[in-house]
Amino acid sequence: MNIEEFRDYCLSKKGVEETFPFDEVTLVFKVMGKMFALTGLEHEEFKVNLKCDPEKALEYREEYEDILPGWHMSKKHWNTVHFERSLETGFLIELIDHSYDLVVAKLKKSDREILEKM
Repeated sequence: MNIEEFRDYCLSKKGVEETFPFDEVTLVFKVMGKMFALTGLEHEEFKVNLKCDPEKALEYREEYEDILPGWHMSKKHWNTVHFERSLETGFLIELIDHSYDLVVAKLKKSDREILEKM
């Protein structure tokens, strides 16, 4: 999955916006104002930080060499995923969905209700 496919997929999800809150090279995707994915556009290799359940995060890091502890993020809750190496597109979509779903689950009830109506 390349960066254009990643961007299109993220933006296809309900309530998602793309932002540059840190600088002009760190692309962040948020759902209802909460971050679920970010990537540095200055890197030659395309990789993404995605939120992950702590137990799954450890399992994925052990099983896949292209999944590492989140760079500049909480290592417990975030993974850095190399998107253009060996991981299948379907699995990458699952990882994006998992990150999005974790963030949505933690939203205030009122925000979840707004999201459901979108």
